[in-house]
Amino acid sequence: MAVREPAARVNGTYVGAPVKRVNDRKLITGHGRFVDDIVLPDTVHVVFVRSPYAHADIVSIDSSAAEALPGVVSVVTGSEIKTWMAADVVHETLLPGRHLERYPLSEGRVLFAGDAVAAVLADSLAIARDAAELVHVEYNELPSVIRQDTALESSAPILYEGWDSNTAWHWHVEAGDVEAAFNSAPHQVTVDLLYQRVASIFLETRAILAHYDPNAEELTMWVSAQAPHRVRTTVAGLLGIPENAVRAIAPDVGGGFGSKGGVYSEYQFAAAASHHLGRPVKWIESRSEHMATTNHGRDQMQHLEAAVASDGKIEGLRVTVLSNCGAYGAATVGQRTGIMSTGPYQIKNLRTDVYGVMTNSTPTGAYRGAGRPEAAYMLERLIDRIAVELELDPVEVRRRNFVPADAFPYKGATGALYDSGNYAGALDTALEMLDWDATQKQIQQEREQGKLVGVGIGFYCEFAGPGWDSAEVRVAPSGSVTVMTGISPHGQGNETSLAQIVADELGIPMEMITVKASDTAITPQGVGTFGSRGTAIGGGAVMLASRKVQDKVKQFAAAMLEVSADDIQLKDSRAEVIGAPDRSVGFKQISGAAHAMDGIPGGLEPGLDAQSFFKPEGRQFPFGVHLAQVEIDRDTGEVNVTRYIAVDDCGTIINPLLVDGQKHGGLAQGFGQALWEEVVYDDNGQLLTGTIMDYAVPKANQFPTFELGSTVTPSPFTPHGAKGIGEAGTTGAPPAIVNAVLDALRPLGVSAVDMPLKSEKIWRLLQTT
Repeated sequence: MAVREPAARVNGTYVGAPVKRVNDRKLITGHGRFVDDIVLPDTVHVVFVRSPYAHADIVSIDSSAAEALPGVVSVVTGSEIKTWMAADVVHETLLPGRHLERYPLSEGRVLFAGDAVAAVLADSLAIARDAAELVHVEYNELPSVIRQDTALESSAPILYEGWDSNTAWHWHVEAGDVEAAFNSAPHQVTVDLLYQRVASIFLETRAILAHYDPNAEELTMWVSAQAPHRVRTTVAGLLGIPENAVRAIAPDVGGGFGSKGGVYSEYQFAAAASHHLGRPVKWIESRSEHMATTNHGRDQMQHLEAAVASDGKIEGLRVTVLSNCGAYGAATVGQRTGIMSTGPYQIKNLRTDVYGVMTNSTPTGAYRGAGRPEAAYMLERLIDRIAVELELDPVEVRRRNFVPADAFPYKGATGALYDSGNYAGALDTALEMLDWDATQKQIQQEREQGKLVGVGIGFYCEFAGPGWDSAEVRVAPSGSVTVMTGISPHGQGNETSLAQIVADELGIPMEMITVKASDTAITPQGVGTFGSRGTAIGGGAVMLASRKVQDKVKQFAAAMLEVSADDIQLKDSRAEVIGAPDRSVGFKQISGAAHAMDGIPGGLEPGLDAQSFFKPEGRQFPFGVHLAQVEIDRDTGEVNVTRYIAVDDCGTIINPLLVDGQKHGGLAQGFGQALWEEVVYDDNGQLLTGTIMDYAVPKANQFPTFELGSTVTPSPFTPHGAKGIGEAGTTGAPPAIVNAVLDALRPLGVSAVDMPLKSEKIWRLLQTT
């Protein structure tokens, strides 16, 4: 194993230093270990037979030809898989009288194109693929519905028997006197928006290798997932086996973006099949399967009405959101849009209604931001519309509506408790970076030359860091430290940031620390990595556990130096007496003494290990402002982002290099949402963007140089003051870019356009002006 390059401190600490990621060497040299790299003898491979129809009854399934093929172990259908499971797969109750069941294989009816109706188990992947082609399924196609607004019409086909509509859930909040605000306000401003559906194009598709050992009565799963403890708990319950007999390991994971946060039906099937057969079972998703069946993201229709004073202050707001849940799951992502329906703005009179609607499309779920980018987008589009209709400065409209810095912690109209914020400060920083006034003059000059140019603002805040998490810090007799975390890093770099925290708390070099995660057999019970919670919550638990170890080290040092523990400080791998640095003892000497067979100093309890669970008293609310400057080609409609400023506030910055990396990744996906990416179905529910040839994934040469800035407003709810950063780019970029494009098109009379802003769409707009 290569020796790690020593990490440099900044101002004597690792926290705040741009330390390079400690686990990148194996990845960039091709030595990463992903699920498909794991090979076990006697493995059975799975290929699913999927419905070509979006809505149909299954008349019959004939698998005789497939089962006759040499090497085929079994062909499983929906009726059989139920017998392999000890528990029903039932989702939580939704509206009264509504519940959802989804087994790994559909029985009787399919609800979207890609629904699995049978699974072929074979000795090789090639045999399984050939056999799947031989399974004959007869269907009776039914009318389908794809759009959420159409699904609510009285004539729409109902997906679930016993339901009187396709509405799965309704989230509602009301605060203040909304009607009075609208009755008294001199202006009313309305926007209708579409936030389009997108796919999570991670490099590694979904994957699982499950191995049930009937002799040990233990199930081990290697799974591409963001929350291995959730996988363990779910599978143990479904199969009716003890949770301590189930092990879930997330090896190197090639991207997740929220879409790998759940326990997919295919994962459930592989685990159940291995448990039934007593052999390893592997499923590696194909890219075409991924496009059609992995949870999609976004897909909302938004209607906002604002009661506005003459100075642009929003006196009242009505919000209605239709969230397309797809065929299964009834994901409540849209409810998070409702929670953030006032964003960074102080709006006291509010009524928000969000409806989860079932359609014959791929289920939707979390995708980098999960409801909060949608909220930021609708508010920022509304703010700009207010500025245009009232002929006000969009910067000043935002300032007049911001929650003031001295109001935090602030409880918003939706009930959300905002931890901290300085929104005006972030805006000032971004405007200064762009030189807003000079840019406005430049835009005016270029417009006089016939150019289509504009600038847009996207301000956001979001709630991040859900739940609790855990950590254990172990000190070996030699002094080396192992950190066991309940989160599950998969590209964020938490192996580095957590080591930085521990190194500072214990006063030792980072090179002495190893972080282990993503294996339920060795890590404490945890929640996982999603929702910008890794460093904020996982790092909080690590800091608290480190401080417990720090206290133990001080107690041992005090006993060895015959002083009070209050007089000890940890510095440069030593415990020294404050004010008398010549009286000290080395960290390795202390750890050795703490593990001595006998003669433990001071009669203290042996060992230095400690564990902590951390749950903050409230969520963290990172925020920021993004500015986009654009030029539109009149001949092609192509949008060129010429400058892009992103000023984000994630509280205390543990590692600025990692923060910038998260910004870059989020911006790439945010640009994709704004300009190119879109999942498209025809009226019959057939996926028209089923390959990367049809679905526009952005490339590096399509981005401008990102000009990044930061403000620092620590969170009072985390011990280190850190908030999340992973979703900043996907939240800030879409409104900034769309507002910039509308600014460029406004002289032509264009006041509205929906994402993505593909060149063809913009070109057609130009032809009508």
